[in-house]
Amino acid sequence: MLFATALIAAACGSDDDADGDAAAPTTEATAASDEMSDDMSDDDMDEHMDDDMSDDDMDEHMDDDMSDDDMDEHMDDDDMMDLAGTKVSVFGPESSDEEAGALRDALDHFADRTGIEISYTGARDAADQINAQAAGGNPPDIFIFPQPGKLADFARNGHLIALPDDVVAAMNEHWTPAWTSFGDVDGTQYGIPNKSDLKSLVWYKPALFESKGYEVPGTWDELKALSAEMIANGDTPFCIGIESGPATGWTFTDWVEDLMLRFHTPADYDAWVAGDLAFSSDEVSGVFNEVLDLWNTPGMVFAAGGSIAATPFGDNGQPLVDNDCMMHRQASFYAAFIPEGTVFADGSADAVDTFYFPSVKGDQPVLGAGTLVGAFRDAPEVWEVMKYFGSSEYAELRQRAQTERKGGGLSGFLSAATNQDPNVYQPLEQSFLDILQNADVVRFDGSDLMPAEVGAGTFWTEGTAVVNGDKSVAEATQAIDDSWPR
Repeated sequence: MLFATALIAAACGSDDDADGDAAAPTTEATAASDEMSDDMSDDDMDEHMDDDMSDDDMDEHMDDDMSDDDMDEHMDDDDMMDLAGTKVSVFGPESSDEEAGALRDALDHFADRTGIEISYTGARDAADQINAQAAGGNPPDIFIFPQPGKLADFARNGHLIALPDDVVAAMNEHWTPAWTSFGDVDGTQYGIPNKSDLKSLVWYKPALFESKGYEVPGTWDELKALSAEMIANGDTPFCIGIESGPATGWTFTDWVEDLMLRFHTPADYDAWVAGDLAFSSDEVSGVFNEVLDLWNTPGMVFAAGGSIAATPFGDNGQPLVDNDCMMHRQASFYAAFIPEGTVFADGSADAVDTFYFPSVKGDQPVLGAGTLVGAFRDAPEVWEVMKYFGSSEYAELRQRAQTERKGGGLSGFLSAATNQDPNVYQPLEQSFLDILQNADVVRFDGSDLMPAEVGAGTFWTEGTAVVNGDKSVAEATQAIDDSWPR
């Protein structure tokens, strides 16, 4: 419930591998002077300032709508003066115009106010590229980790820098322990959460359901019965695609994780994520079969790419809007993939809404996810950008920018940072809180917590193999178990 409360405070890598143009090339960051003292006095600071700078000049670097008190809450402007002209590079998996563009918009706001030159590069295969960059000694200053498990691997391998105490303190002002714990590696904090996702959702059109006499299912058995009814009526129940470049397969793993929470206990789920419950166990392999039995039912799936494995996960928004399928199970961020101009939850004939991915045992478990930022360089400007990534100010500005870039519809961005203005979110986005509020169990995306070679490796690839029919469930789950680091 503490976890649920954390999510509720603001309304689960990442999986935001949106198609889109790649970001501009990263500007290589240069280190700020090591002689900068964190304890620099106001008088010392004055030596670096223009004595004739007027209040109006200062206002050019501030948000016109932000009060002096608000500014003090986020930063000390005097402290920022010495950072003017420094550079910070950021690399991450978000690459579409909406996601990467909004991320840059939020960073630009901070850059304008502080004088730090901040560059962002996004790539769908960022999680793979960062391996070579770190191994070659040329990582970005900050990386946006789509999986806590990968962040932990980099921390244990000595690539990441532990957060200084003041950065941890700043993070704790905006995030509860339920979220900050995912950046804690063996008792040391290396990561700061900067984005949250709610995964236990099914997207659908309420008016279309009503016109055909379909009712929102409340249990897994009811969902299967509804699907059979749809097929009998000539309707295709689900749009499904698992292609995502080097991350192909993660959509399948999400279904497995959601159903692991539904068919089994939270303790079973935790044991599985920790490697104590084998993939080849009856519990886990049984869930694999449950997903595959549903997907392989004749008439069950619309796959725009010709097959589930060949259909990009992001290509399911248009078919849902076009009524090629009746439902699509996907996370809250999927709003960014639904065509621009789509109306949401307004009662109109073509409006898209969501319902809770049904339970099996009558409880209400919720699957979540998110991203974290970690630092590869120890410098004052890097830590200030890290603090900003974890702030409610960043979350609000990112949300506003992404909403605008989406034409005023759902943004696809959510954050569990506290102290946010909930009005920056659309009504449907706020309704996601209702699901969280009634959750009996909340767990983070299992593949994101597993060691990277499993969660972002064999779980994806072997899952794809069983979806394609290239391997049996027994063969695939044993291969995943064999890949677990010992």
